[in-house]
Amino acid sequence: QVQLVESGGGLVQAGGSLRLSCAASGRTFSSYAMGWFRQAPGKEREFVAAISWGGGRTRYAESVKGRFTVSRDNAKNTVYLQMNRLKPEDTAVYYCAANGAGVEVAAREYDYWGQGTQVTVSS
Repeated sequence: QVQLVESGGGLVQAGGSLRLSCAASGRTFSSYAMGWFRQAPGKEREFVAAISWGGGRTRYAESVKGRFTVSRDNAKNTVYLQMNRLKPEDTAVYYCAANGAGVEVAAREYDYWGQGTQVTVSS
């Protein structure tokens, strides 16, 4: 079992930045690939970014490529999502998730999920 807790969300103006954190506890964090997803009101949950267990491979949604950066610190059992040049359409609840397979984009591939953190970008 892996427990995930996100933090760092909030209200920011368009063009601003936020850094989300996801702290993990439970089974060996470094054994899991980690992903970030988001869900806006009335929309389905969508993939944002993912990182391999060792951090050597990352993957991004086209909509965030070049603006968001995913990273992890296995010594701290934490994965991060640095979000720059935020846009109003980035407004959503952001979730981190863990899976034992790899850098996956499908939510169904992830075994463990956090409770989410709200990000609101004002225009």
